[in-house]
Amino acid sequence: MKLRRHNVSDDVFAALAAGRGGAAAVRRLAAVERSKHLLLLRGLVERAATTGHPAAGRTADAYDRLAALQDDAPDAVEAVVCYPAVGAWLRSTLLALRSDPEQARPDQLAAVTAAAAIRARAQLSIEVRTSSGALFLPSLGEVRVPDGTATVRSTAGGADVVSGSARVVIPDDRSQDVPGWRGLRRLTAYADGKALDLVLDDVDPYRMPADVAGRLPEAELRSWRSALQEAWGILTAHHPSTAAEIQVAHRVLTPLRRPPRGQVSGTASETFGTVGMSPPSDGLTLAATLAHEVQHAKLGALSDIVRLLDADDGRRFYAPWREDPRPAAGLLHGAYAYLGVTAFWRHQRHHERGERGVLAHSEFARWRAGAGGAVDVLMASGLLTSAGKQFVARMRRVLAAWQGEPVPASAQARARAEAEGHLARWRRAHGHPAFGTSRP
Repeated sequence: MKLRRHNVSDDVFAALAAGRGGAAAVRRLAAVERSKHLLLLRGLVERAATTGHPAAGRTADAYDRLAALQDDAPDAVEAVVCYPAVGAWLRSTLLALRSDPEQARPDQLAAVTAAAAIRARAQLSIEVRTSSGALFLPSLGEVRVPDGTATVRSTAGGADVVSGSARVVIPDDRSQDVPGWRGLRRLTAYADGKALDLVLDDVDPYRMPADVAGRLPEAELRSWRSALQEAWGILTAHHPSTAAEIQVAHRVLTPLRRPPRGQVSGTASETFGTVGMSPPSDGLTLAATLAHEVQHAKLGALSDIVRLLDADDGRRFYAPWREDPRPAAGLLHGAYAYLGVTAFWRHQRHHERGERGVLAHSEFARWRAGAGGAVDVLMASGLLTSAGKQFVARMRRVLAAWQGEPVPASAQARARAEAEGHLARWRRAHGHPAFGTSRP
């Protein structure tokens, strides 16, 4: 498990700052996140040993066996070690080893080793601790077994889990549910000769730090598949570069609970590769959401190797897309995401008619102004590093070029009304923003 040094060329940096980059740039960023997982993995084993954690020996054994698997089945090991939820678990456990070592369970690394062995169909028998009646095998699924210790056994012919008198056989098709096993299913869409293949993770406890939904019923799964197919058709037909970025950046989809109104979505730096969202109303909404979240994924990974902001000085700012005041980092993330949203609607508005056409034009008008105002604030904040100033200045030039593009009067009025309504609500809750706002 070798590490490499990462950097970003000037050309890639400029392309990312413009909201673009393409699949090649996102692959570079994904490689950064792979190295981060490997660093966390090494840090976990070393921290458990140096702190004298009672499970340090079992943790080291699981790591050694994982490293041995790497020699014969590198793809299987990478698929598990780089699985988004594993990154979140590694980070959480490392933090626990520092702050609350008694609650840390670094030896749960054995579940990672077991999952890699099952993927590789390698010969392995390893003990894994269980709790709350479950054992989670990252990237594969959930085994229902009694609390205590379970033995995961993997062979070329299959795998099972034994705990006391209980035995669960993991099916060859691991996406299928059988007694004692809930497998991770997939959402796959095809269009224009291209596929978007997402793991649907609705079981792993570390799948996303958000208000996640529970196990998705089959009827809802069919609805998701229909929306994804429509969304993928839109993206491949009209936004091919964004579609290519999404193929690389989004590998896992985690359903979130439906809010009282609208839709919620998100990504998290500790789960790069996962996009979370509540059920979309249709494929167009889902396409826009995927275009939005891939921007967050790109900026999160870039921020791991390029410092764009100085330390938070406590100031909070108005963001036209949020109900709460945001720190500069949050404002930058939002502005970058809405740069992507604006680009999406800028193109999509020419392919929609009727009410969807009005929506597309008004979304373009609203977010070119909202994102434009946010980047102006960031440039004036004094919180950007030298690299951050270059990045945001490039964002501002792109947005400025779009401000004069014509929009139908009805869509312009709708955008203005929504923006002014949002600002009025924000002022009632928080007072006047600390800076001016841009009107659509």
